Amino acid sequence: MKPINDRVVIKPAPADEKTTGGIIIPDTAKEKPQRGTVIAVGPGKEGHKMTVKKGDTVLYGKYAGQEINYKGDDYLIMREDDILVII
Repeated sequence: MKPINDRVVIKPAPADEKTTGGIIIPDTAKEKPQRGTVIAVGPGKEGHKMTVKKGDTVLYGKYAGQEINYKGDDYLIMREDDILVII
């Protein structure tokens, strides 16, 4: 996958299976992860250099990006502006 303009492809981190206290979380109650690894970065828009790079771990908004399934794996495609911080 090669994103265009200021788009970024992110592989979301897996959702937590259990709480810190050891309680197993059922699939219906799992929260969508807000952290992931950058898989691919577009070239940026005219006059705007991309800040994130492939391999960065990032945090993003809860409802940011478009979910896609590509070759059996889940990814998010979002604008660089939707990324809140690089960890």
